[in-house]
Amino acid sequence: MKRPVVFVVMDGIGLSENKFGNAVAAAYKPTLDKLMSTHPYASIQAHGVAVGLPSDEDMGNSEVGHNAIGCGQIYAQGAKLVNNSIETGDIFTSVTWNKATTQAKNSTMHFIGLLSDGNVHSHIDHLIAMVRQAKKDGVKKVRSHILLDGRDVPATSALIYVEQLENEFKALNDDTFDAKIASGGGRMLVTMDRYDADWAMVERGWKTHVLGEGRLFTSAKEAIETYRAEIQCNDQFLPAFVIAENGEPVGKIVDGDTVIFNNFRGDRAIEITKAFEFADKDFPYFDRKFVPNVFYAGMLQYDGDLAIPKNFLVAPPRIKNTLSEKLVKEGVKQFAISETQKFGHVTYFWNGNRTEKFDDNLETYVEIKSDLVPFEQRPWMKAAEITDKLIEAIESQEYGFLRCNFPNGDMVGHTGNFLATVIGVETVDLQLKRIIDAVEKVNGILVVTADHGNADEMYEKSKDPNATPKPKTSHTLNPVPFFIIGKDVEYKEGHFGLANIASTLTDLMGIEKDPAWLESLIK
Repeated sequence: MKRPVVFVVMDGIGLSENKFGNAVAAAYKPTLDKLMSTHPYASIQAHGVAVGLPSDEDMGNSEVGHNAIGCGQIYAQGAKLVNNSIETGDIFTSVTWNKATTQAKNSTMHFIGLLSDGNVHSHIDHLIAMVRQAKKDGVKKVRSHILLDGRDVPATSALIYVEQLENEFKALNDDTFDAKIASGGGRMLVTMDRYDADWAMVERGWKTHVLGEGRLFTSAKEAIETYRAEIQCNDQFLPAFVIAENGEPVGKIVDGDTVIFNNFRGDRAIEITKAFEFADKDFPYFDRKFVPNVFYAGMLQYDGDLAIPKNFLVAPPRIKNTLSEKLVKEGVKQFAISETQKFGHVTYFWNGNRTEKFDDNLETYVEIKSDLVPFEQRPWMKAAEITDKLIEAIESQEYGFLRCNFPNGDMVGHTGNFLATVIGVETVDLQLKRIIDAVEKVNGILVVTADHGNADEMYEKSKDPNATPKPKTSHTLNPVPFFIIGKDVEYKEGHFGLANIASTLTDLMGIEKDPAWLESLIK
């Protein structure tokens, strides 16, 4: 390896010519501005069919983005996998579904998951399809524990999905079938933690969904409207609530029940799954008080190497021929780093949903622990610390390929706080200059891109020009930039996406690409 290649993901920093609500455009970012004005770059797709999602109306996300970058191919992902399985009926003939419904015929079938049509973690249509089938298969009682979105969909849209689900329940309910919403809460306060960042979120979910402990309401609508009036927050930060009748929770989870976690995306599903599946000796995170003996299943298997969960409805994509695997075969030493919020993306997702390294001697992973504070309060996050360690690794000249992820544009962008997101983008720009200087010193090649957009579109579009802008907390459908710095290259003409990156990187290293990969971006 004559020249090291350093790969930087500016998470959530997309390209948009629209300046309205564009935190990227508003940021003071001399490094990126100079690159974009004086340096050739490509604009590549990071959403929709380019990353294996059903259509180009589907927003990309960090998981499918890093999958596509890391394997150089397009695999059917998340929603598309589940859509296909529901359309063919395979999901309902699976061993897992048969076990789930058989057990629930004499008890309760519970569904826990994000309630929206955001199509990033889940889709309400999947939940409705399973509830309908459960009734056909003889299940008599269903309870739904809803996690409110406001992140992959408009910030205060929860009541739309609650009404849709409750109308469905109303149409299905009769003397033989009883379906109700049992509990819920905002996705960033209840249940959906990831990467062991804040187990208190999972504990709140456990108390709410399983134990039926928490503030009682007569309906999800009442809970949402009450919390909005009291604390004026958007859906993702609504506190936990429990639905009760005559003062008693309508949907505690007890021995003999079935529980299906209906998110298809894995990162925010793993911890609650551990809470249901791990024995006390393997679960030090919080006191569960009571662990019901249930049949538990996930929509997908969220971690294949660790077999989490043991039971799942739809098999995940079997991703083979990854970039890391190829570089290991070529004897290239690799370095991967991010902070906790995106550490799994530069390791697990990058390596094709694989927890273990391909070679312990050739791969070094470094996790910088994220702060447990709201991202808008510290929009710089751990970018400086990531850069410190990355520069150390670059200067050591031990590694042929180094990769990192700066989460700021995405994680701060999700808060809907425009000013904080501007600071997040500026933070990444500062670190990018440091990395450019370090790479130049070792005569390396730097590649800079993003996995999807977010900070580039921070306000919801409104037909009323006089309306107060509403924060947009979801990802965007915008393309992302792709820079190669330190080597003169000529980009090909055509339509390219994240899956074209792997072969581009091996081109830069002078390594023949894997035959399974898409073509390189450069001539």
